[in-house]
Order: sequence, then structure tokens, then C-alpha cells
Amino acid sequence: MANTPVINLRKGHAVRHNGDVCIVTATELKTPPRMASYVQMSIRSLASGRVHNLRMTSNESLDSVNMNRQEYELSYTDGEGYHFMHPETFEDVVVSNAMVEPVKNYLIEGQKYTILFADEKVATIELPASMILSVTESAEGIKGDSSSNVFKPATLETGLVVQVPLFVKEGYKISVKTEDGSYLGRAN
Repeated sequence: MANTPVINLRKGHAVRHNGDVCIVTATELKTPPRMASYVQMSIRSLASGRVHNLRMTSNESLDSVNMNRQEYELSYTDGEGYHFMHPETFEDVVVSNAMVEPVKNYLIEGQKYTILFADEKVATIELPASMILSVTESAEGIKGDSSSNVFKPATLETGLVVQVPLFVKEGYKISVKTEDGSYLGRAN
């Protein structure tokens, strides 16, 4: 474990705070006039799932935790959670429903995902920048409603609802930005 100055921490880094392994979810350097600069940050505990808001001076530090990224394939879900399998070792990793909640609208069985481990525990699931998903439900566009930039809601195979252009119909595959769930374009 190495001490890392809080000014060098970024979103996604793992640190130890009050004996708990935590993931940095947000960090911002504040420099008020005529005052010492400080770092305002949010960290999420892996053990409890609680979010802690910290305000630390820019010269303070936290213990960093070793991070490990591995690719796993989503096998199935059940009452325990989401089961991911390593493609080479066939090791099964179960990720709790609570931990999957922020990304569940992008999880498809058989798809590969990068799982981030901190201290040998699952920290988070990293999503690609965009994903191709199938439209399962979409209302018909209204005839004559052809002014530019007109959108309608469409439900995707994972349950995610996205605003799409009027020409998008059920069965189409579209590209969606995972950061904010926005429509990027039609996929082949």
C-alpha cells in the first residue's frame, strides 16, 4: 500500500478509508480566494455500499489499493446476483444486484465486460463507451411530424428507454452511449 496525495486521485481509483476499501466516484479541486486549496471528493465503500463525502486539504493523502482489471462474460442472473465467468479459467464471480444497479441497463447475457477488482473484491463493472442494443418497443412516428430533431421514446432489450429519431422501429439495432444513455446512431 502506498500513500497517494488526494490531489492525484481520480474517479475509479481505489483507496482505504477508515479500514474500508473504497472507490473514488468524484473528485474536485477547489481553490477559494485567499484560502488554502482543498479537494472535495466522494468515495463509495465496497463493503457497505455507502457513499462518503470527504473534504481534505490538497497536501493530505490516502492509502491506495491495488487494482486489477479482468474480462468476464455475463453468464446468467439469479437470486444471488449476476454471474460472470472468466473465459479461460471458467471461474464464476457473483456480483450483487446492488453493485450492478448503476449499469444493469447495459448488461446482456453472453456479452464480455471488464470487471475491476480492488483488494481481490469486485469493485465495479466497467462498460464500453458505447453499446449496440436492439429496440424491442417503439411507438410509430406521427405522419407529418417531420421537422428536424424530433424524437420518440424507444425501449431496448435491457429495459433502457432512450429517445430516438422517428424512423427507428422495433427490431432495429442502435448504438447507445453508456455514459448518459443517449442515442448515437443506427447500427448494422
